[in-house]
Amino acid sequence: MPFDEVLESTVFKMLKKVVEKENCEAYVIGGFVRDTLLGREGKDLDIVAVGDGIALANAVAQEIGNTNVAIFKTFGTAMLHFEEWELEFVGARKESYSPDSRKPSVTKGSLRDDQLRRDFTINAMALALSKNDFGNFIDPFYGLEDLEKKIIRTPTDPEITYSDDPLRMLRAIRFASQLNFKIDKLSIQAIEKMSDRISIISEERISIELNKIILSPKPSIGFKLLFDTGLLQMFFPEMVDLYGTEERDGHMHKDNFYHTLEVLDNVARTSDNLWLRWAAILHDIAKPATKRFVPEIGWTFHGHEDRGARMVPSIFKRLKLPLDAKMKYVQKLVALHLRPIALTKEEATDSAIRRLLFDAGDDIDDLMTLCKSDITSKNEAKVKRYLANYEKVKKKLVEVEQNDRVRNWQPPISGELIMETFGIEPSRAVGTIKNAIKEAILDGEIHNSYDEAFTFMLNLGKKLGLKPV
Repeated sequence: MPFDEVLESTVFKMLKKVVEKENCEAYVIGGFVRDTLLGREGKDLDIVAVGDGIALANAVAQEIGNTNVAIFKTFGTAMLHFEEWELEFVGARKESYSPDSRKPSVTKGSLRDDQLRRDFTINAMALALSKNDFGNFIDPFYGLEDLEKKIIRTPTDPEITYSDDPLRMLRAIRFASQLNFKIDKLSIQAIEKMSDRISIISEERISIELNKIILSPKPSIGFKLLFDTGLLQMFFPEMVDLYGTEERDGHMHKDNFYHTLEVLDNVARTSDNLWLRWAAILHDIAKPATKRFVPEIGWTFHGHEDRGARMVPSIFKRLKLPLDAKMKYVQKLVALHLRPIALTKEEATDSAIRRLLFDAGDDIDDLMTLCKSDITSKNEAKVKRYLANYEKVKKKLVEVEQNDRVRNWQPPISGELIMETFGIEPSRAVGTIKNAIKEAILDGEIHNSYDEAFTFMLNLGKKLGLKPV
């Protein structure tokens, strides 16, 4: 057992001392024990006291001289910090649930009762803190065996576990996705049977688990499980609509659900950015709504990038995701995701590159990551050609930016300067001149410099019948 080192740590020695002084029974249980066995470092300790968890927390606080104890009487828990550790205390308990709520009725219980109420066997393993059995490993439901076999299993009947707290169905899939574990057959069957119970869970709680799945090393593992068990259909129907193919007159389009998962996994291999991963999930979200069959051409999804960008706010709002700059970022990438791909199919002009830089701004690198990830064809020659052209576009982006400084471009001529130069009030003419200067720079007619833009402004003003004052 790889616990020798942690048992010799300052925090465990301190806890042993306090538990002995208080003459109580206490255990570290759950995630820390699991992660230590997996060789993963953690600094969160869940401590179960057989009796009063808050009283043990106060005793620990007194021992370490920390008066900042957060107590949650409603839940019977307390939390405090010691060095770099976060310690959470709770009394061992039994739980019972009503069918329409995941909030349990709680009564005091034994360690075994507390382990039995845990979601999975790999989260029910414990380390004793009491003097006579300090460091003993307690595993009544064979969590270590499941950890070694890479299995997610519940300590009790999975139908009861998931019916009591339906969020556990998402947690099962989240752990399977994060750890690349299998969910055991009985659990899968129970999730399929109980999937509609997820409706009693708030969107906020669902999104927390969903984001953890998205941040997995290979998120497609979690999404395939969500889809196959019917859970995804309950809270993300737009993504489910991507599933399937259709053939007509010898033309078949790809399955956009599995294509989306490929793109998501591709992004995940290169970036931990949650919102870039969300852009991968949503980049083709409007394809079902824009699908059309055109004889002699085949299937088209014209305008799906614009329609998809318009769908982003409503999806974020329903899933209780942030409606701030993060949402705007995802919306921008969805709207622009075809632009670099289009440039790889032909010789990209400097003007097209300038406009892409201007529209993408600081997000150009993430946009290029998304677009490269979107190349998922099974035709190796096609992929090779796209990737070669992609590298040419990347190189040209650097060259044009060095020459023209269009990324995060600010107009060299302001509206105030236009009004001051010609002695005019705010009017359509001011906007016309500003826009013409922008277009001239993006088209390469003039350089992105004050002097050239000022001269351009004077000439344009003259055409509009304006005279400098």
